[in-house]
Amino acid sequence: MVASISARGSASAALGYYAHLQADDYYTRGGEPPGRWTGDGAERLSLRGPVTQAEFAAALNGVDPKTGKRLVQHGGQGREHSAGWDMTFSAPKSVSVLWALSPEQDRPAIEQAHRSAVMTAAGHLEQNAAWARRGRAGAIREPTAGLLMAQFDHHTSREADPQLHTHTFIFNLAPRRDGTWGAIVSRELYKAQKEAGAIYRRELASELQRLGYRLDREKHGFRVATIPRDIERQFSKRRQAIEEAARTHGYRSAKGMELATLRTRRAKGAAKLDALFKSWQAEARTAGFELSRDRQQQLVRPAATAARSPVAAMVGRHAATGDRSHIPSPAQTVSATSAVTSLLQAAVQLGAAVQALDRPKISGLRVKLRGREHEQE
Repeated sequence: MVASISARGSASAALGYYAHLQADDYYTRGGEPPGRWTGDGAERLSLRGPVTQAEFAAALNGVDPKTGKRLVQHGGQGREHSAGWDMTFSAPKSVSVLWALSPEQDRPAIEQAHRSAVMTAAGHLEQNAAWARRGRAGAIREPTAGLLMAQFDHHTSREADPQLHTHTFIFNLAPRRDGTWGAIVSRELYKAQKEAGAIYRRELASELQRLGYRLDREKHGFRVATIPRDIERQFSKRRQAIEEAARTHGYRSAKGMELATLRTRRAKGAAKLDALFKSWQAEARTAGFELSRDRQQQLVRPAATAARSPVAAMVGRHAATGDRSHIPSPAQTVSATSAVTSLLQAAVQLGAAVQALDRPKISGLRVKLRGREHEQE
């Protein structure tokens, strides 16, 4: 699922969840403070940069992290303030595998494409699905002036496979347009989940294409063309474990798949990313795939492609895949090149003939000649 949403219950439960997010990033990223504040609500509270545990805990309890002022009241009769919701945006597996197998200098751009898409989707939620409560039992609904969110970027699945995903924690605390603060209406977030996922997917595809990556469009999304499907499957061990559990226990419904997910959940390991990159690339090589070998196929290069002759293009295609059975022999190459030369000569002669026509005598007729440049290699 591209975008998932789940409630985090009470403030104490959500704080434990924060510890999980912090530990995850700590081990994979090397120890810097994880998470970043985002949303207009964060701006209003002057929350910028890394998310600290103290700030996170205060916001969970409906308190201004900077001043200690209570912004929303508890639910009444001793009930704890509901903390918020985690909406997680996950990159398609082929994107995560592309990132994992790419050279070090190419990975930051892929990560930034993911983060930009997450920010766009979160901005859509803020503009279209953010409603605050007011009055007795929160009976009155009104648009907010933004959301208070904290985002945590993660990079692996529970099976230590590459999986770019971002947890966007949406606090149950939002500014109203009159400057007061209130709890939010969660139902609107759930209703907007699919649309937010579609926006994330669309923006990610756009960013990757802008970087030059070739994509295959599918009914409900896209995949990176250069990553074979069997390699995607190789790095989808978490998905395979869930499917195996579902088969074993006879789960077929959505609820059953949730149970299978819970049955197979285990704590993440503490491997550093540097070690994981080496492990992932070795695993891909063992499976017969090496991204660096196929880099010419990985990126869209329209200018170079247009300039190549048909013979050179054929040689390039088969050389990239390692299949030499259809590479033309020297004699075939000479023959094909001669044919291309003859075709160009015929085009020149036809152009000369057209220019020689007495155009005023041919009423209503326009002759258009289209030529193509060929570079001999």
